[in-house]
Amino acid sequence: MKLITTIVRPERLPQVKAALFRAGVTGITISRVSGHGGEQELQEHYRGRTIVLEFREKVRLEMAVSEPFVEPTIKAILTAARTGQVGDGKIFVQPLERVIRIRTGEVDTAAVTAVTADAVQRQALKEASL
Repeated sequence: MKLITTIVRPERLPQVKAALFRAGVTGITISRVSGHGGEQELQEHYRGRTIVLEFREKVRLEMAVSEPFVEPTIKAILTAARTGQVGDGKIFVQPLERVIRIRTGEVDTAAVTAVTADAVQRQALKEASL
């Protein structure tokens, strides 16, 4: 099991989410974050003052996946998030020692398998074919 954390551009979120659903990944936590990477600082003028914007708005997605889903998840993110410009983001893959579903007490792979994974995949494929 792995914890995959990715930081992407906010405008790429719909494409990344759709690609993840098509890959069978349904358990996703999304947060709005700010960060600084390789992008240059922006200078804006506000009420006659110059403001330097060091940090850019980004979206952080976290998902716990079992081993068969690691590579498809990474490929889905790369395909959907890449624009070819500085600031496209990063993907971090970390090992997960243990996962427990609070509702049922299921552990590890059973805990990261979504209850509705099959239905979500069918819906994503249906939408992709339209």
